[in-house]
Amino acid sequence: MATIDIEPYLHVRFANNPIYAPTGHKLSFIADYTGLPQVWELNLGEGSDGWPVQTSFTKERITFISYLNGKSNLIIGMDVGGNENQQLYLLKEEGKLIELTNSPDHIHRFGGSSPDGKWIAWSSNRRNPAFFDIYLQNLESKDIRLLNAGNGVFSAVKWSPDGHSILIQKLNSPLDNDLGIIDLSTGDINWLTEHTGEASFRDAHFNKDGDHLYVLSNKDKEFYGLALINLKTKQLEWLEQGMWDFEDLTMNKDKNLLAYSINEGGTSRGVLLDINRSYLYTWKTPIGVITNLKFSPDSQKLAYVFKGAANPSDIWELDLKTIQAERLTYVSRSPILEHKLVEPELISFRSFDNLEVPAFFSRPKDSTEKPPVVIYIHGGPESQARAVYNPIQQYLLNQGYAVCTPNIRGSTGYGKRYTHLDDVRKRMDAVKDLLFLVEWLKVHGNIDSKKIAIMGGSYGGFMVLAAISHYPHLWAAAIDIVGMSSLRTFLQTTSPWRKKHRESEYGTIERDGEFFDQIDPLNFSDRITTPLLVIHGKGDPRVHIKESEQIVDKLKKRNHAVDFIRFEDEGHTIIKQKNKITAYKEMVRFLDRYIGNGS
Repeated sequence: MATIDIEPYLHVRFANNPIYAPTGHKLSFIADYTGLPQVWELNLGEGSDGWPVQTSFTKERITFISYLNGKSNLIIGMDVGGNENQQLYLLKEEGKLIELTNSPDHIHRFGGSSPDGKWIAWSSNRRNPAFFDIYLQNLESKDIRLLNAGNGVFSAVKWSPDGHSILIQKLNSPLDNDLGIIDLSTGDINWLTEHTGEASFRDAHFNKDGDHLYVLSNKDKEFYGLALINLKTKQLEWLEQGMWDFEDLTMNKDKNLLAYSINEGGTSRGVLLDINRSYLYTWKTPIGVITNLKFSPDSQKLAYVFKGAANPSDIWELDLKTIQAERLTYVSRSPILEHKLVEPELISFRSFDNLEVPAFFSRPKDSTEKPPVVIYIHGGPESQARAVYNPIQQYLLNQGYAVCTPNIRGSTGYGKRYTHLDDVRKRMDAVKDLLFLVEWLKVHGNIDSKKIAIMGGSYGGFMVLAAISHYPHLWAAAIDIVGMSSLRTFLQTTSPWRKKHRESEYGTIERDGEFFDQIDPLNFSDRITTPLLVIHGKGDPRVHIKESEQIVDKLKKRNHAVDFIRFEDEGHTIIKQKNKITAYKEMVRFLDRYIGNGS
């Protein structure tokens, strides 16, 4: 059946997190050229050959990079085995790596460097696993100072231009936060965005004088728009709004240009705003998603990551004079695949309550037969399926499968109301959406109705297990990747700080435990008739591996068809190339066995 092996699809590399060096014509970024995310550097000066060089050589993945203000040194993040206990390091220009945080049992979130590049801010749960406090660290002495401690999830966002204060954030729930200014000499906090109802304030940037903030917010709105906050009066003024979320706001060094993207139903449109002249520009891109926007120090260029279903993740650069974009890196290029990748069609279907639910639907190229179909559910649930490259989806399309990625109720990107349609006791309404998607595919998708598989990761894995335990007759195969098999046991075992924030979405054991028992797939495993493949990393700090083990054990006891792949050196996502090859090859074998064209 196979015309091409899956390995070329898995060897498509990614590039992300582009940042210009404050000094010189260099761009650093993270790429997994070697099979593990590392720091690479591209020389942009005249006479450069345009070929990136590797500048970090660590045994674990690098999670983020950031230049120190005015310096050629980087701050990088790294965890162990995917455990998400990120530590911070100083990566010197000559390649020397200096440990900064050195508390491997705790998480450290970078909060920027001081204007003179001598200090950094970060937040950590090292005082109490359930809370995040804010710390300052001197990069010469390595001395650490606790700046703010409280019973909450606090983080540093950005240093003020004068270096005397820091913009901080308090996370109230995954969809609600507040911004404040903390005085470095006194530790006093002046909260700027106190509000009623749910509101989020993202991607804040100080103006030139340091007396206003540009932010993206959805305060009293369905969607994120561009706003200006006066630090003295705390008044919020709307500058630009639309019928979709604005994302990834960035500002240039001269403080006269802003850039952001607009999430139009899962694809992006880039926007450039000249503040002084109120000029809005946009530029042409293929179909896909724009992220990680960054201005060059001289404000002549704008780097960003572009990723589409047929254009895997690479770094592009916009010339701000000509408003023309060019691709800077070819990390993801694979000539063998270039003409095989399929772009999805945006469809929508009506659910049981007449709600219109969007989805991306892809059919194999040049296929006249009714193909088997794989429905792929995103994690989150406060997330969104977008038009980006996915190796397993593209390989399956090449092998004659159709693929559908729905944004069932609870997804982000369609307004506040839509995101809350699956909260707590409405959980099973999202599962019902899948029934109506199946009906749409049978009528309009021209698929083989006896060969429908469902797969998903994290919350998507929970949806897979809920679908096959409550509506077993619909599915011919199922794949659960790091999914929860019980909301009750998930809340008992997830990280202490995460538990509180997940309760706003799922409910609490004290109040909603009885409801969890009525819907948890673990309690209805005897109903499952669908062959199941389960994949999980032992180091997962979000969804404990027990969630997979307990459902697998129950199914094995009644001799149900279940396969379990356990990775000792992975966490919530499969990072290492050798493990990706193992997992994805098994996924394909599993699907071929139960719904492939030869089955």
